[in-house]
Amino acid sequence: MRKILLILVLGFAVTACSVTKPLYDWKGYDQAVYAYTKSGSEQSVSNLIKVYTKLIENSGGSRNVPPPGVCADYGYLLIQKGEIAKGKELLVKETVLYPESKVFVDRILKRFE
Repeated sequence: MRKILLILVLGFAVTACSVTKPLYDWKGYDQAVYAYTKSGSEQSVSNLIKVYTKLIENSGGSRNVPPPGVCADYGYLLIQKGEIAKGKELLVKETVLYPESKVFVDRILKRFE
């Protein structure tokens, strides 16, 4: 009986200490957005676009999709830069990945019709 209890306790301890994979991999998003917000320079915009591209093309985390808001942020940035078709495409992708964002994203899309 003691052996069974010891095995159960050890098994619980091993599984409790295991590291779980996060839902999303943000890959430097916060630093890039901060730099863009702070300076707004062409270099910071370029770096932010690289981060967006990496997040969308090589999604990590356990869900293996871009984190919430990334497609919408990137799409809006592209629309501001004049790449309206690609920007709208990313806004629609946000609503596919996160249906709860549809109301908000639809308002943005209406502004650019």
